[in-house]
Amino acid sequence: MPELPEVEVTRRSVASRVQGARILAVRLGKPLRWPLDMAPGALAGQTVTDVGRRGKYLLLHLAPGGVLLVHLGMSGSLGFWREPPAPGPHDHFDLLTTAGVLRLHDPRRFGAVVWSPHADMGMAAKLLGKLGMEPLSADFDPARFHAGLRRRQAPVKQVLLGGDLVVGVGNIYASEALFMAGIRPTVAASRLSRPRADRLHAAIREVLARAVARGGSTLRDFVGVDGNAGHFQLESAVYGRAGQPCRACGAPIRRLIQGQRATYYCPVCQKA
Repeated sequence: MPELPEVEVTRRSVASRVQGARILAVRLGKPLRWPLDMAPGALAGQTVTDVGRRGKYLLLHLAPGGVLLVHLGMSGSLGFWREPPAPGPHDHFDLLTTAGVLRLHDPRRFGAVVWSPHADMGMAAKLLGKLGMEPLSADFDPARFHAGLRRRQAPVKQVLLGGDLVVGVGNIYASEALFMAGIRPTVAASRLSRPRADRLHAAIREVLARAVARGGSTLRDFVGVDGNAGHFQLESAVYGRAGQPCRACGAPIRRLIQGQRATYYCPVCQKA
């Protein structure tokens, strides 16, 4: 599933291509996770004024009004062409603009494109209203982060994946950040002291920023708007490395299942 780094990489590419472009038409393919909630023809003539991101949602702000929320789901990706090929069976949304065509490709159809009158209204408010702090912004405050951890008895990795305290720290990045902070993924979030929470806070920011710089992670389907795969997974410290030696101490990396997701950690570097 594309996580925050992959969506941020996509956002930057989309913004460089369609920001300022005028919408000419919209083509819909098979139904996605949620309906567009707007007659496709009504979007013609609108201008894409900005491309933002909230968690794993892209926000295409329109003038004279409204916003398109784009979610890549489990296997989705966006592509851009000045002269696109004919849509295939897994191409479910085309935004035809004066700059070119932005296309959502999604084999599993868990993605979505939804219109809302404002980012704080309608379906946008429902989808975005309960999201946690943005880890790459000034909103990600260490004191608030620690206070949120202290209120949760669940294992710290599960809390990171929940998205209501901090958004976008997906499975790969949670494992990597916990390793960098020296925290075992099974420890209860409420047990973390302020210094340990501060180390985790810094590790989350560093891991996510490095992943964005590497173009995200490509395990199966993700490619950027330019068609290139991400490379962060090639330098992971623990994720996907069960049985291999820890890059720091040499102990074999271990794997366990938490909430039906694989977790990787070093039993020596992450003692508690």
